[in-house]
Amino acid sequence: MSPTVQQSQVNIVQAPDYRETYANSVQVRASVWDFQLLFGLASSESPEQVTIRHHEAIFLSPQQAKALFNILGQNLAQYEQAFGTLNLEPQNHGFQQGPVN
Repeated sequence: MSPTVQQSQVNIVQAPDYRETYANSVQVRASVWDFQLLFGLASSESPEQVTIRHHEAIFLSPQQAKALFNILGQNLAQYEQAFGTLNLEPQNHGFQQGPVN
């Protein structure tokens, strides 16, 4: 008979400096010691030029990066099951090209 493992109670609280930020760009850098996720905003003044402004860098251990990979995969599968397959190719929905005023 194996010993039962007691489940720890997890309390999640927001730090005083907690903030939410939108990112439409993420770049991943890896080293032997960690993964770095660089979040930013990508914008384009023309089809030939894209500007990415990084606003946050998050460092993860390889173990945490793998855990994030797994949980994102599970959540994406549930999302696609509920709302349909996500297409990563840009779609032209008849929007005007160029800056929006």
